[in-house]
Amino acid sequence: MSGITALGTSYNLPNYSGILYALTPADTPFFSAIGGLSGGGGQAADYEFEWETYDLRDAAQNTVLEGQDAPAEQNRVRGNATNILQIHQETVGVSYTKQAANQRKSGLNNGQSNPVLNELDWQTEQMLKQMVRDINWSFINGVYQKPSDNTTARKTRGLMSAIASNVTDAAGGVTATGTAAASTDLITLTTHGLVAGDTVTFSNVGTATPLIAGQAYYVLANGLTANDFKVSRTKNGVPVDITANGTVVWSKGVALTKTMVDDTLQMAYDNGGLSEQATATLLCGSAQKRAITNAYVTAGNYVRKELVGNVGGVTVDRIDTDFGTLNVMLDRAMSQSSVAIVSMEQCSPVYLDIPGKGHFFQEPLAKTGAKDRNQIYGEVGLKYGNERAHAKILNLK
Repeated sequence: MSGITALGTSYNLPNYSGILYALTPADTPFFSAIGGLSGGGGQAADYEFEWETYDLRDAAQNTVLEGQDAPAEQNRVRGNATNILQIHQETVGVSYTKQAANQRKSGLNNGQSNPVLNELDWQTEQMLKQMVRDINWSFINGVYQKPSDNTTARKTRGLMSAIASNVTDAAGGVTATGTAAASTDLITLTTHGLVAGDTVTFSNVGTATPLIAGQAYYVLANGLTANDFKVSRTKNGVPVDITANGTVVWSKGVALTKTMVDDTLQMAYDNGGLSEQATATLLCGSAQKRAITNAYVTAGNYVRKELVGNVGGVTVDRIDTDFGTLNVMLDRAMSQSSVAIVSMEQCSPVYLDIPGKGHFFQEPLAKTGAKDRNQIYGEVGLKYGNERAHAKILNLK
């Protein structure tokens, strides 16, 4: 099954009977925890928005003589950080016939009813779920793009791109460069040294679509030789169908250790992060969730077995560290080769309120035939506060 990019009709949207199960998880932990579609961090009056920052001088034993005149003036200069709103816009459309013939079935058990009685509403609901998943993914992985005109789309800066100061590269900066071939789906480098099950994270994919920079891929046994390999988004999964040749740069994943986490936590703490224990969070995918638990269990009694954490309504596990008890939040949008350390209280969504409509809305489009079409629209960007209050670990196995 897959989606279609066409008007929904009784021919391309078949009906079946029985219980309807979702195959794709629709949860968005990071986005939900920082405010979700409720409006969160507020409304912008421009498609670019900013927030202010300031610092204090280093603490010292600042001495003054008895009877001394007032010292020279001192003031703190404020700075700013900016991000941009990204447009999320989709359309669903269903023919009159499809909406009316809701009990025409394509399956075997025609004695039961089709549970979807309003196709347009159901398709609109699923589209909204997809858009919220896109927002969550962009808030974590988005790469900033501020165009000079309307020939290029705006892209909000995601959390992983925003974190620049507190970075641990598990691979130690070691990279490899090879070529990706569309004809074979193979990546080639003489004596690449990889084995099946290794993870690689591309820092540059050039023109080799659909590979994505910053995302983890697994080396497959299928096609693996000393000089060639294929990759999949999941362990032992389907090989990525490379559609264009290109030069790619990657790092081989290294197993996470407690020391890596502790060192990165210290960087965040020393730069002003992790001040709010209730919202200090390790954000990770399934592979690194297991690695974190294993690293801390091996080191001693650090992992809390009971579910005691809650961040913005999202239930989390908790783990004891040298820098306090931190939340551990699973999010499928996180790369399997990365961990983010997030001061969640500094993150929130920012929306552009469209006059008379709201900041994320659905509206019917004009009639152009025997069909109904709905448009879903919103503009939203991530406010992440002080980037030095967050940290990240990259290129993990």
